[in-house]
Amino acid sequence: MRNFIQPGDSLAVAVPYAGGVTAGQGVLVGALFGIAATDGAQNATIEAQTQGVFDITKEPALAITAGARVFWDNTNRRITTTATGNFQVGIATLAALAADTTVRVWLNRVPPSGS
Repeated sequence: MRNFIQPGDSLAVAVPYAGGVTAGQGVLVGALFGIAATDGAQNATIEAQTQGVFDITKEPALAITAGARVFWDNTNRRITTTATGNFQVGIATLAALAADTTVRVWLNRVPPSGS
């Protein structure tokens, strides 16, 4: 196919955060969410993985059940189960206890309803 560019599982994005980003952290650029493959200062272009399963920092003291829809809290740069004001990024593949610092997430933009 002549117009194929790439699979899209990794995309170049400009780091939107004043403090930059480190490899393994979530990055939200507009409606595009991914996991930084490398460290980068604000406005630097980095590769972000947009597909796959990742352990991502979660909201402290929040227990998350396996199969729960999870959202990116861009203000605090972490995963939460609170939909309001946050960006849906995928589904928790394993349960996370309140004491855990991360949750395992399958990056997948799923419909907001259960359908």
